[in-house]
Amino acid sequence: MKNFRYEIVKIPAYRGVGLKWDGPYTEITILKELIANVSSRVHELDHTINPKVQLGLSYHLRPDGFVHYSVYEVSEEQEFPEGMMEINVPEMTYLMTHHTREQDIGQTYGKILEWLKISDYEPYIEPNVDYYDDLPIKHERYPSDRDVNNPHFDIYIPIQRNK
Repeated sequence: MKNFRYEIVKIPAYRGVGLKWDGPYTEITILKELIANVSSRVHELDHTINPKVQLGLSYHLRPDGFVHYSVYEVSEEQEFPEGMMEINVPEMTYLMTHHTREQDIGQTYGKILEWLKISDYEPYIEPNVDYYDDLPIKHERYPSDRDVNNPHFDIYIPIQRNK
């Protein structure tokens, strides 16, 4: 595929602390507020691995929306501030690509799907879990200097070899 730059990377298990949203696509404005809230509270996390990178971990576990964790990667010493929670992400292999400013996000994800169709990989799916999207798990890493209306960020799609 032309003009599709990617890497296959393995990321060790890590722990994230932040906020969880579980909602329909129709309430996406609430999610945007939650992401901004987490960003404004990063100073409450004393043990962040990289306070300049906010993580967005989406799991398409409902037909009308998804579950999203807006977190920062933290070390084991980190306790969770009031109202926050944790998520433990296992070691996984990812297709990693960069979404640049001025690009259409849907188009970026479309290229990922095209690549998967011609590759030796498929999206990773947890056993005995129902998902409702062709890309069931989407992990995004946002730099703190992003423009929320025209963002640039890295996309990580957990993958596994085709069965």
